[in-house]
This record gives sequence, C-alpha cells and structure tokens, in this order.
Amino acid sequence: MSRPFKIEIAESEEELKQRLQTVSSGIQKEKLQMLWWLKSGQLNQQQEIGKRLARDTSTVTRWLQKYRTSGLSGLLEIKKAPGARRKIQDEALAALKQELETGKGFSSYGAIVEWLKEEHGQDIEYATVYAWVRYRLKAKLKVPRPQSHA
Repeated sequence: MSRPFKIEIAESEEELKQRLQTVSSGIQKEKLQMLWWLKSGQLNQQQEIGKRLARDTSTVTRWLQKYRTSGLSGLLEIKKAPGARRKIQDEALAALKQELETGKGFSSYGAIVEWLKEEHGQDIEYATVYAWVRYRLKAKLKVPRPQSHA
C-alpha cells in the first residue's frame, strides 16, 4: 500500500461537480473526477485513483503535478498541434481565386500549375492544385463545347 499524499485543491467540491457535469471532453472529465474524489475525501492514494480511472499511477502523478504548477486551467488545457504550413501562400491563393472568377479562367489544372510557377514562383504539385481548386475553392474548369451553327 502506498503512502497518502497531500494536495491542496483550491476549487470547492460543488464547483468541481458542476464543471464535471458540463465538460464534454473525456480526458477533462477524468481529470476533474480525480480532483473531485480528492476534494470529497473519497480517495487519498494515487494507486486507488489510477485503478478507478484505469490509468497508470505515473499518469495520475503527472496530472497532479500539472495541477500544482498551473492550477485547474493548466490541467484542463488541451494542446493542439499547429499542423503543416499551406503549400499555396495566401497572396497566391487570393490571386488564383480572383483569376478563376474572371471570365477567361484556365483551360486545365496543369495550366494553373504553370501559372503559379510563373506568376508566384511556387512549384506546386498537380494533385495539390486540383484539390485546392476543386474542393476548397469549389471551382470547376468546365468550358462549353463548341457548337456548329449549321
């Protein structure tokens, strides 16, 4: 059996219970549940918390350390990766959108690739240009077929 530990929880039991009922994320719910158990005195050992939450005790220790240093807001913070940079720069994208809205437009996606290379110095793959134009800008390069007047 592990030794009991001491932690000061600044929030009231009612406040934790209220936030526990309103939070939508599962991981945030587990963290709030842990704090509520500690505040209400139901649990007083990290191993017991780990067993109830089906988490390793090192995870519980890390969560408690985060709470000690950053408080409730730091504990409940969900970090999001910034993701990759866009292949097409913003000014080139705006110019492409404007060019597509004009009457002449482009005859093919390959022509757009060449236009981006010449006008904006961006060497972008055909598939990337196709995906941007077709699905994000919702533009189609269709032109009416020539008809004979005879």
